[in-house]
Amino acid sequence: MSNPSLLILPGDGIGQEVMAEVRRVIDWFGAKRDMQFDVSEDLVGGAAYDKHGTPLHDDTMAKAQEVDAVLLGAVGGPAYDDLDFSVKPERGLLRLRKEMDLFANLRPAQCFDALSDFSSLKQELVAGLDIMIVRELTSGVYFGEPRGIHMEDNMRVGINTQRYTEAEIERGARAAFDMAMKRGKKLCSMEKANVMESGILWRDVVTEVHADYPEVELSHMYADNGAMQLVRAPKQFDVIYTDNLFGDILSDCAAMLTGSLGMLPSASLGAPMENGRPKAMYEPVHGSAPDIMGQGKANPIACILSFAMALRYSFDQGEEATRLESAIEKVLSDGVRTGDLLSDEHSTAVSTSGMTDAILTALDASL
Repeated sequence: MSNPSLLILPGDGIGQEVMAEVRRVIDWFGAKRDMQFDVSEDLVGGAAYDKHGTPLHDDTMAKAQEVDAVLLGAVGGPAYDDLDFSVKPERGLLRLRKEMDLFANLRPAQCFDALSDFSSLKQELVAGLDIMIVRELTSGVYFGEPRGIHMEDNMRVGINTQRYTEAEIERGARAAFDMAMKRGKKLCSMEKANVMESGILWRDVVTEVHADYPEVELSHMYADNGAMQLVRAPKQFDVIYTDNLFGDILSDCAAMLTGSLGMLPSASLGAPMENGRPKAMYEPVHGSAPDIMGQGKANPIACILSFAMALRYSFDQGEEATRLESAIEKVLSDGVRTGDLLSDEHSTAVSTSGMTDAILTALDASL
């Protein structure tokens, strides 16, 4: 039986640095847990544009379609700000999501106890926070037609169209309900049914799907109220299901409840392949952070946690994912910190590679 396959796309900026640390973690699992992966690497984003004149080469896209999972670092940077929209680094990421049909974006917002004082909210509101936002990823206003900028009555008009089919809403809803069944059996669906017809359809379809998941407690909430509630009392939520635009906004809001974008992973899942595994891409939530590139300051934890999500959702290695997550929690509780997490004189400041050193030591101790 062949080893599971993983395509690594480091991308731009600190994406390359944090992905190098993930490679060390992958090597540890190979050496210490006899978990072998067929790992290949390629270019995406600005790095791909520099070599190929496109943010994602067709050959790379073909590889992404064939492997069991894709692990992406980050794309973009000021060097590419003036490029035409069609070849900006972010278009490579969007193409991966669209052509792999990755319709369910999983964005966990978990606050480790050791970092609860980093949140802008009071410690008691976020300590122990563990939310999963499921964002529909391939439709909605980011992809709807018509779109563009044109002249109308001698004035420029910008148009984007919010469009959803019931099939698109339903498949994302099932992913969200399945996630709720594995967690606290509680799902809140967020839309704007009070002012948007797409929101009315969204609420109707989610309610219909709920009939197949009677054990899950379903609630509905307008997305603007959802944003307020995330800041007021975030621990009332377990799984949140929402559309592409609101999911983009709400997941970033939830992310900052945890104190640092450098801590947050994500997964984008599609339909099952022939082997039964879903098509999947995993990536940290943070960007390419060109201001700290090459300085050893980047926090690799979000990217390492993205690999933990791959272990859980693509490779059926939930226990090993928990082992890795627990090692990270141990390191943080011991006060080991990259620059974004430094708090006081009791913290031990480490570089990007130093953080991985500590995590590997904790993994060794877990055996």
